[in-house]
Amino acid sequence: MRITRITDLDHDSLADYARLTDVALRRVTEPEGGLYIAESSKVIERALRAGHVPRSVLMTERWLADIEPLVEAFEGEIFIGDAALLETLTGYHLHRGALAAMHRPELPSVAAVLEGARRVVVLEDVVDHTNVGAIFRAVAGLGADAVLVTPRCADPLYRRSVRVSMGTVLQVPWTRLPDWPEGGDLLRSSGFEVAALALSDDAVALDDYAASPPEKVALVLGTEGDGLSPAALRASDTVVTIPMLHGVDSLNVAAASAVALWALRVPA
Repeated sequence: MRITRITDLDHDSLADYARLTDVALRRVTEPEGGLYIAESSKVIERALRAGHVPRSVLMTERWLADIEPLVEAFEGEIFIGDAALLETLTGYHLHRGALAAMHRPELPSVAAVLEGARRVVVLEDVVDHTNVGAIFRAVAGLGADAVLVTPRCADPLYRRSVRVSMGTVLQVPWTRLPDWPEGGDLLRSSGFEVAALALSDDAVALDDYAASPPEKVALVLGTEGDGLSPAALRASDTVVTIPMLHGVDSLNVAAASAVALWALRVPA
C-alpha cells in the first residue's frame, strides 16, 4: 500500500477520478473490462469482501483511519488530498469519505447465477440507476437469490446504482440475460416459471399467485413508464399484478419489486 498526499492534480493515476462518467470508466481499455467507482468505506468494504480488486483509492485525510485497515494488503496507491482539491478533481463533494477505482469483475454465466436459486428478479430495460440500486437492495433484504438484467438495462455498477443499493450490488449474484425469447428459454431450462409483473386483463392477483407459488420463480419487471415489452410478455408463463386502490394503476418499479418479493419470499 502506497500513500501519496497530493497538493495538485498532476498525477496520471488520478485520471480515473477526473470527472469521468460511468460510461467512460467502463470503456477504459486498461485494465481489460474497465473500472467502476466504489463510494464510501462501507461500499469499498463490500467490494473487497466480494473479491473485487481496487486500482487506487482517493480520500481526504480524516478517512484514512477507516479505510486503511480495509486495504492494508492493497498493492496500489492511496491518494490523500484536501476536500476542495478532490472536489475539483471529481466534480462533487466527497461527503462519504472515499472513492475507489475498482477493476470490473468478469460476469458469470446465467447458468452459474441460477444454480441453487429459487427466487430471481429479471430487469428488462430498467434505465434509471436509482431504481436499479433500490431493486438490488430489496433483493438482498428480502432474500431473493439473484438479479438478471437485459442488454439495455442500466449497469448495476454505475456509481449511483451502487450507492443507492448500499453496496448490495456487490453481494447479490447478477449477470446479463440475453434478449427474449432466448432469455425466457434459459430461465425455463433451469426450472423457473417466468412471471411477468404487469397490467393485463388476464393477470393473476399477486396474493393469489403467492398463495401457492411455484418452487422457482423468475419475476420480470419492466422499464419505467412503458413497463414490459410485448416480447417479454410473450416469453412469460404467467402475468401477475399487484391490486391497487384509488385509481392508481401501478407502483414505481423498485417499490413493486419489494412488494412482490415480500409476497413471494421463501420461508426461512
